[in-house]
Amino acid sequence: MVRIGLDVGEARIGVAVCDELGLVASPRTVIHSRGWHSDIARVGELVSEVGAGEIVVGLPVNMNGTLGPAAAKVEEFCRRLREFVSVPVVTWDERLSTAQASRVLIEADLSRKRRRDVVDKTAAAIILQAYLDSPASRG
Repeated sequence: MVRIGLDVGEARIGVAVCDELGLVASPRTVIHSRGWHSDIARVGELVSEVGAGEIVVGLPVNMNGTLGPAAAKVEEFCRRLREFVSVPVVTWDERLSTAQASRVLIEADLSRKRRRDVVDKTAAAIILQAYLDSPASRG
């Protein structure tokens, strides 16, 4: 099943997509936030474009395992998204995904500007890949 992974931020939403076998997540695009309605509508369009059967949204869990204000915003985004799409929306612990994405991009020797352009969709791919690699994705 094709899945979409999202890294929801204040200004941008990174988007990743996996192959039909659910083996490999790849960065797809970045949605520049224009408000709840517009952002959720764009995600819905992407679900239709790729034929996704599930959406995995990174949940920003604090290092001590608690949920803070950023997590509350993501949970609200998920609640609204569930009202708009007909596929399951699940959350996945995204601790350190953006930091990991930044490290990968630095190691790839991307310029600071280029990293800024791709870090969100790379973080979404890391979140989605972690989910795909987990037993949770299989049932």
